[in-house]
Amino acid sequence: MYRNRQKESGNSPLQIVSIPKDDAADHLADPVAPGPAVAEAPGQLKPGEAAVPGLAARPRRRSRRTLALGALLVLAVAVAAWFGVDWLIVGRFTVSTDDAYVQAYNTTLAAKISGYIASVPVVDNMQVHTGDVIAVIDDGDYRLAVDSAHAKVMTQQATIARIGHQITAQEAAVEQARTQLVSAQAAATRTELELTRQNMLVARDASSRQLLEQAQASRDQAVAAVNGAQAAIDSAAANVEVLKGQQQEAVGTLEELKTALAKAERDLSFTVIRAPMDGVIGNRAVQTGDFVQTGQRLASLVPLDDVYVTANFKETQLARLRPGQLAVIAVDALPEHSIQGVVESFSPASGAVFSLLPPDNATGNFTKIVQRLPVRIHVPLAVAQEGLLRPGMSVVVSVNTKASAVADKAAPVPRSAAAR
Repeated sequence: MYRNRQKESGNSPLQIVSIPKDDAADHLADPVAPGPAVAEAPGQLKPGEAAVPGLAARPRRRSRRTLALGALLVLAVAVAAWFGVDWLIVGRFTVSTDDAYVQAYNTTLAAKISGYIASVPVVDNMQVHTGDVIAVIDDGDYRLAVDSAHAKVMTQQATIARIGHQITAQEAAVEQARTQLVSAQAAATRTELELTRQNMLVARDASSRQLLEQAQASRDQAVAAVNGAQAAIDSAAANVEVLKGQQQEAVGTLEELKTALAKAERDLSFTVIRAPMDGVIGNRAVQTGDFVQTGQRLASLVPLDDVYVTANFKETQLARLRPGQLAVIAVDALPEHSIQGVVESFSPASGAVFSLLPPDNATGNFTKIVQRLPVRIHVPLAVAQEGLLRPGMSVVVSVNTKASAVADKAAPVPRSAAAR
């Protein structure tokens, strides 16, 4: 339906403009803008009609809106198809958890001996290498202990040497006693012959009784001298054995003193606390002048080049996990990095078993809670050496459980055996 609208333009005759019913209300509300007439069809005007603004632009806007909606529909279908294909190829084989953290074999540096801290040449967050000095304890008392132990060792060594000389002298005394025995035996033989001769002379009244008695006395003295010489030999030999026993005891004492000296030197070496490995110093707990006791913590040493990830997977996710599978590690603090690790090993028990107070589900009301089992994820050495991963960082671990998704056989094997 159409409505007629009149418009006066000076002395011009009455002109009739055709307006669609749908747009009649809009054009009645808006005055017609003056200006040259615009034809409905491009390039010409029908006789007796004036141009109305907006009539040709509205269909064009509708066509653009239709194209935009169509493009959005095509994009949505493409995205849905991409996600569907990704789920079929990768997503349905992926097991992931956000209950995962970076960890390392942290070392707690402690004092082996007590004493006052003389110096602490390191600060928090400082990179150190194996053998670097972490702290120094005043070593005055320990140096005195070393000197005292060393002096005792020297004294005992002198004692052993003295006993050795005594043994040599006593062995010479044994040889002297043996020569005296030979002399006494010779004298006994001579007196025995003299006694025999005197007995023969007295029997023939060729000698006096007095000479016979003197011969008998000389023979008895010679026999006694032989026995005395033999006893002297036995005594000298026994003294040699006694001295050798004393020397052996002195050697044992010397070993004890050497052990005491080694301990004193070891205690002296403990006055300098050194780094047992490469790492970063953290949580330093002492200052110069502090008195530390044996076993007191001084600082922590974190080896950043030897970090790993512990992912606490639910027990319902473990069925398809195997050592050697590839794992993608997304670090919350490093969203621009995506690290590829390897499933290394599984914990022998859930985290609840190793807690301070393990739950006892055999008492009271029971509520089943899905347990989590720690799974260790090996971080490549090249990635760990960059120092970006710090123990305690939160990560998200995704493991591809496809049979073909295993670590490269040419890649370095993790330290611990991957056994389940």
